[in-house]
Amino acid sequence: MAAAAKRVEIGTADRAALEAIVGAGTSQARMVMRARIVLCAGEGRSAAQIGRRVGCSANTAQKWRGRFERQGLDGLADLPRPGKPLVYDHAARARLIAKACTRPGPSAQGARRGRWTYEELAAEVGMSASHAHAILAAADIKPHLTEYWVMSELSPAFDAQAAEVCGLYLDPPENTIVVSIDEKTGIQAKGLVREDTQAAPGRPGRRDNEYRRNGTQNLFAALQIHSGGVSAMPSKTRNREDLLAFLELVDKDIPPGRSVIAVTDNLSTRTTEVEEWLSDHPRWSFQFTPTHASWLNQVEIFFSILQRRLLKHGALDSEADLAEQMLCFVETYNQTARPFQWTYTGKVLNA
Repeated sequence: MAAAAKRVEIGTADRAALEAIVGAGTSQARMVMRARIVLCAGEGRSAAQIGRRVGCSANTAQKWRGRFERQGLDGLADLPRPGKPLVYDHAARARLIAKACTRPGPSAQGARRGRWTYEELAAEVGMSASHAHAILAAADIKPHLTEYWVMSELSPAFDAQAAEVCGLYLDPPENTIVVSIDEKTGIQAKGLVREDTQAAPGRPGRRDNEYRRNGTQNLFAALQIHSGGVSAMPSKTRNREDLLAFLELVDKDIPPGRSVIAVTDNLSTRTTEVEEWLSDHPRWSFQFTPTHASWLNQVEIFFSILQRRLLKHGALDSEADLAEQMLCFVETYNQTARPFQWTYTGKVLNA
């Protein structure tokens, strides 16, 4: 008679883990088979019996019960495989990565180049473009992409200016109205070449990619920070006279006896060119945002709303139509206007 098979000892924790692998619908098929082999071995079954029960060869059953006996659950995992030999050694890969992290020099004909192509990088190192692409992708290097950013220099001057602006938003001086002033420039009056197709169940609305250019307008806007109301003035130009006309318009909406602080950027039209107007309107003063920090100006949030709700999807037949629709939008907006919840308090930002 054949000798009885040796029973494999399985601890309580290992048994629970093996049963979890067998019972989980997301387990890999090969791991389920290995776990079942070990569980059968724990019942004292021979390799031949396990093979018939699990559906594998006796050699396979013997292999995995032996691996479990020697290494436990870790023995059921696949061993590392060497894989295909590298076509290019590590030195070639290092040269490629180093080259991709530099700016290319001019071409043989003297043309300046702003960034590498995969073909140029491959030629520099001596490999195919597809290999260069695969190696750089594995290293998470994308020489074909450029991210753009701009912000103020993180200096004490920036911190002080940002803190001043945020202080006006969060805790303004008594009896003072804070307004945020800026202009949205170059707004196009885009007319339809063909009529839109309206949306239907299972189908979004459609618009022809072409459009008629019917001129441009600028929009001066002033947001009252603590009420949310907006004053606006369309204008074909954006010079000193336009700004002064707009400030007069805003001044009429401010109740008598209230001081006004205008948060705005430091363009020349906001500084030296309005000094005379400010001297004639002593209740007004300007608080300038740091350079490249338009995000500190709350009226930019209103411009974003205007862009999304009107300008992006609007059909505008002329400059006059554009100007009228922007004023109508502002009037409708003011009926339900509320102040924005400002959360930035002037902390130092990291680039």
